Amino acid sequence: MGNEVGRRGDAAPVVGFDLDMTLVDSAEGIALTLVATLADFGRTTTRQEIWALNGMPLEQTMSALAPGIDAHAAAERYRELYPRLGVPATRVLPGAVEALHAVRAAGGRTLIVSTKIPRAVRLVVDALGLEVDDIAGGLFAEAKGGYLREVGAHVYVGDHPGDVLAARTAGAISVAVATGPHPASALAEAGADVVLPDLGPFPRWLAGSGPAGVRAGSP
Repeated sequence: MGNEVGRRGDAAPVVGFDLDMTLVDSAEGIALTLVATLADFGRTTTRQEIWALNGMPLEQTMSALAPGIDAHAAAERYRELYPRLGVPATRVLPGAVEALHAVRAAGGRTLIVSTKIPRAVRLVVDALGLEVDDIAGGLFAEAKGGYLREVGAHVYVGDHPGDVLAARTAGAISVAVATGPHPASALAEAGADVVLPDLGPFPRWLAGSGPAGVRAGSP
């Protein structure tokens, strides 16, 4: 893998971002919605269990939290409740707006590529006023990577080992942020090219033409 953001034909940067716990703090909204959903199915869970599964596909999360549940039905109920419970409790993470602006200032394009379904992504983006060029949803790990490859992404930013895999699948630079349930050490071990504590250092990293001279674990 090359080390410069503009390596694909020296094009302006195309940068994909995960949504949950990368651009937005959605932990409270997700927890509220999951607790309410599982209560409808006669099940209970804890915030700690939910936090550990943040970033996983919804049906897998349902099965892990409540073995034997009809995961598809539970996921559908979650999606019904999410606009009312989840979206209002979601907040923009520090540095997110500046990271998006940095890509735009470099003449690049910003994409949100999320495990959330597109409708839910759009609800969050519109509610929080995030300015992005395009969104894609319902994708995880290698599936995210396939989309990123199709759109020619140079960089993918996320908080989950699955996001690292997505970037590597796409042949893009993996920038991981330790703002989700996975510590910096786990993200580096997963193969991230760069690990940042949060999005705060991202504009400076981008201005430095990607990870040239930067090692995973340092800004």
